[in-house]
Amino acid sequence: MEDEIKSEFEKSGFSVNEEEVLKKCLTFCINYKLKPSDLVSSWEVHYLNRQLSGSEVQNAHMDGFLLHLQNEQRDAVIKEESYPHVYSSTDIDMILSDEHEDIREDIIGTPTDRQERLRAEPPASTPTTNGTRLSLGNQKILSTDIMTPFEQRTNKFVVQVAIKKSPETDIDERDHELSNHEDDVIKRVQSKERCYLKVLSSGPERGCRFMYDRIEEKFNSLENRIRRHAAALVASGLEKPVDPTIASEETLFSVGMVCCDAEGRLNENSILLQGSAEQSGGQNVRLDLQKLTQFSFFPGQVVGIEGHNPSGHCLIASKVVDSIPLSVSSDLELPPSKKQAVDQEFQPNAPSTTSEELSLIVAAGPFTTTDNLLFQPLIELLAYASRKQPQLVMLLGPFVDSEHPDIKRGAIDRSFDDIFHVEILRRLQDYTEYMGSASRVILVPSIRDASHDFVFPQPAFDIDSSELQHQITCLANPGLFDANKVKIGCCTLDVLKHLSSEEISRIPTDGTRDRMGRLATHVLKQRRHDVPLDLSLSPESLQITSVPDILILPSDLAPFVKILSVGEISGAEEQVKCISVNPGRLAKGVGGGTFVELNYHGNAERANASVIRI
Repeated sequence: MEDEIKSEFEKSGFSVNEEEVLKKCLTFCINYKLKPSDLVSSWEVHYLNRQLSGSEVQNAHMDGFLLHLQNEQRDAVIKEESYPHVYSSTDIDMILSDEHEDIREDIIGTPTDRQERLRAEPPASTPTTNGTRLSLGNQKILSTDIMTPFEQRTNKFVVQVAIKKSPETDIDERDHELSNHEDDVIKRVQSKERCYLKVLSSGPERGCRFMYDRIEEKFNSLENRIRRHAAALVASGLEKPVDPTIASEETLFSVGMVCCDAEGRLNENSILLQGSAEQSGGQNVRLDLQKLTQFSFFPGQVVGIEGHNPSGHCLIASKVVDSIPLSVSSDLELPPSKKQAVDQEFQPNAPSTTSEELSLIVAAGPFTTTDNLLFQPLIELLAYASRKQPQLVMLLGPFVDSEHPDIKRGAIDRSFDDIFHVEILRRLQDYTEYMGSASRVILVPSIRDASHDFVFPQPAFDIDSSELQHQITCLANPGLFDANKVKIGCCTLDVLKHLSSEEISRIPTDGTRDRMGRLATHVLKQRRHDVPLDLSLSPESLQITSVPDILILPSDLAPFVKILSVGEISGAEEQVKCISVNPGRLAKGVGGGTFVELNYHGNAERANASVIRI
């Protein structure tokens, strides 16, 4: 058959000189049940689409050709008109028994006659414990023996990090228990109390115009930051700040923004303090940090500095106040009409006595591996969620990652919106239909989403279907909301990585060296996201008016779940506790990544969470 394949290539004007290429082509013919002539025809299409040069078929082309064949096979399934299957008692008996190991259709989803289901499940659908392959919807899937690197994992779910781990969070024990009931449709979904949501921060309107901010707006924003920070420190009992550039032997207190006096990374010899236009005309002064036993600075940080400036050119710091006094009781105020609309949309018939308890799963994109666009990690995550039945599944972008190799080189034949609606929204719709009305999903976009606006702050996804809006809620980026009275803040920008590359710090020998926790605390202390942004769009959405119970900051850095202590409450001895979560990325390269499962019971000290590797 290899000779026949080689002959067909030569008839079409191509040459095959490598044995490895012929072996791979033979494998393709066997796996996809293709004749040599059909294989060569597919190669010609791939050759023209990729605009390859030369007549020799090289081994370097085989990976791209394999992906082309997979797409062709999937498109062939899509063209087949599917009809709803009416399930009978015979079907139920067959599924509940373990006699039929060749089942290829799922019984989870409710059969419908939606004709808009344009796409089928990819070949790598979620495998169950008894070896059968099931999808989360009533869609046909393609049977194939091709295994992607993601499918070749030894362990499906492994706890990487856990805080306050309880027996119920042991993945191995739970998977063992769940495997006994994997095919029990009746026991699979239990009745749960619906999670009630209330959006607390308003972002830009959908379809807004952006990149129209002016220099005046940027200046006013920076000036207002310093003035608000100074006013809050004065209100907490500190003295009124003065101009830091004035020469004086007496101790003074000043508030300003940390700057760098040169190109490159901030260091102890290049750090400046820039005062407000009101206090110092916007002038800056060099900071001397030798007397400080500990500090943590980054460009753009607003701080209060106590020290003296004998020469007028250098402020010798003796004390740093790097956080705004906290207020855990003040919610973000929305206009009455806007707030009422939010309550009616997201909290129909919500009881006022909802307890502060919440179970949620948090995952951040990318949701597919770099070698394909099959979204296998997302399928595995939803299968895990369908077994664990959390009240809330929170997914943070990117969903259609602009950094994906196929998207960057333009090797796809579908629009970004089509990929998002078919691969993401329809799978989520299948999940919510299966789980029932108690389950809810939150989507937060990312500036890396190819199907969304490249701007920050970022409007929410525009989903028209009322069915999706009932259980799938789209938030702006950044977002702040209440879930069962648990306040949750999130931002999909990699703030932690940005701060990590810019921060300088000094830690005493007996001090804690929790770098990840310190970076997350900066966001709360500054009560604002300091990143490139469009200040003409909803600047109020960038303000963090109070410390949330849970702060979600997805990052490329190591995933973690930490309990942060952020200052003290006025009039109380206890510190404000906040759970900071970096779920990591659900997909990393050609393999799986991590996500977080969290159970909140009234306060941070009683919560338990796990970082789970998929």
